[in-house]
Amino acid sequence: MTVVRNADDSEGELTLVFTLSAARSLADPAAAFADARRWSAHVGVVANDVEAVREFLDRHGLENDYALRDWDKWGTLADIGEATATPRHVFVGTGPADRRLADTVGWEYRTVREAAEKAEWALGEPGTSDGESDAGIADRLRRSVTDRSWWPF
Repeated sequence: MTVVRNADDSEGELTLVFTLSAARSLADPAAAFADARRWSAHVGVVANDVEAVREFLDRHGLENDYALRDWDKWGTLADIGEATATPRHVFVGTGPADRRLADTVGWEYRTVREAAEKAEWALGEPGTSDGESDAGIADRLRRSVTDRSWWPF
């Protein structure tokens, strides 16, 4: 794993990584990242879909502090942990699978709601920060049918 920003660039003592869905749920991802950089040595976003992460980062003018690789978030998070020498590694996610991932690779876990509350970041409605929705497949299918003008209910 290549760390793009040096720990010397920041006085923070932690590495902070968001899942893509957690980052998307922030009302203002750019403001949250700017704030996090004041107290974090490294900040970034991971997901199993590297191209989706690149698009999100580009859309919000953000940079990961490590190079993106075509790995799943398990391998990426483990690699980031090994490549960064901060005393704390915090993974911000949205559910039980993210908590399992953090526990498995030895990172602290915080839900995006917990992190936002502690850091005083505003949360938006899913999908409002970048025009995308993190709704489940059932919700997307329901909307695709009920949003039609011919739907009787």
